Amino acid sequence: MSTTTRQAPALRLRKKSGIRRGEAASGWLFTAPMLILLGLFLVVPVLMALWVSFSDWSGRGSPFAGNVNFIGLKNYSALLSGGGLAEQDFGTALKNNAWYVVLVVPLQTALSLLLAVLVNRQILKGRGFFRTAFYFPSVTSSVAITVLWLFLFNSTGAVNKLLSYIGITGPNWFNDPGGIFHFGAANGPGFLTANTALGVSWWDWLGGPSVAMFAFVLLAIFTTSGTFMLLFIAALQNLGGDVTEAAMMDGANGWQRFWRVTLPQLRPTLFTVLTLGLIGCWQVFDQIYTGTKGAPGKTTLTPAYLSYQAAFNNQEWGQGAAIAFLLFIIIVVFTLLQRWILAERKVSKRRMRLYDIPPSAGSGPSSGASGQTAAAIALTAPLQRKDRP
Repeated sequence: MSTTTRQAPALRLRKKSGIRRGEAASGWLFTAPMLILLGLFLVVPVLMALWVSFSDWSGRGSPFAGNVNFIGLKNYSALLSGGGLAEQDFGTALKNNAWYVVLVVPLQTALSLLLAVLVNRQILKGRGFFRTAFYFPSVTSSVAITVLWLFLFNSTGAVNKLLSYIGITGPNWFNDPGGIFHFGAANGPGFLTANTALGVSWWDWLGGPSVAMFAFVLLAIFTTSGTFMLLFIAALQNLGGDVTEAAMMDGANGWQRFWRVTLPQLRPTLFTVLTLGLIGCWQVFDQIYTGTKGAPGKTTLTPAYLSYQAAFNNQEWGQGAAIAFLLFIIIVVFTLLQRWILAERKVSKRRMRLYDIPPSAGSGPSSGASGQTAAAIALTAPLQRKDRP
């Protein structure tokens, strides 16, 4: 073998490594402007806010000045175990926002999926009009929508007027601090009112959102369902029809096809929608700022608005930054929990028996010429087994 032949592989390796280094350098060069902007306007401010949460900065001058002292976890302890007004306000805001998330995220996800399924049907005429109509509230200014909502849900507004036509006396929506699950009761059992968490009694924790906060729940569902509807429409249009056709041939009705075939294939989109909804609900601010500013009785107070109020109104910048980072931790924890719940898991051997193809399946009318894939058989086998005596 000649020397040239032996050197050829080494030359090719050096050329490939050189090309890869050139591609890496070009990649860093093209992304450098955005990385610099993100560093200056995102990473640096976040690090500064993190320092402020551990300091006693008053908001005047530089947070790195010599008169700014490091106070450790004092701001965090005042919010979590201080026993004062700061802890009570944070607990109230956390309770309000938690119920907001519990109600908004499932309802807006279910509604957006329902709308997507409806407007994705081929037999529906004017699908473009309905898609635009459902999406329109999502592109409207949240401030304008909130002002409109204040008008509609006024004590003498259009909503109460419509309720009066069916014999229902509507509440004074944005002025009613009562929890919707208190059902009008002023006081609860002693063991619930005596015990507290973050300065808020268990009676208030379990009372649900106030009537005023429930109006904001309806507002959030109205304005966000259209956006998530588009995500579900895109996912539905990318699904293959062979599995659904196999399920139809096996006798699955519309609900069975949706629950056992369509919905499992929407898992990635469902995770995206739930994650975006979760983050958006925990960060709700503009509706509260425009609408009630935490009233009535702090029952519409949220951690995001409380952070703004502590920093800009009360000049307690350390506590305001601490609330923001506690909210960040809450969002990360719930996102990871949601990812774990929706993660695909290995099917157990006991459950795999449900997907065993019966001996008669090879000669039945739903096999052979139908051209079913293995995935279609696996998805529709539980239906076959359920129908057999």
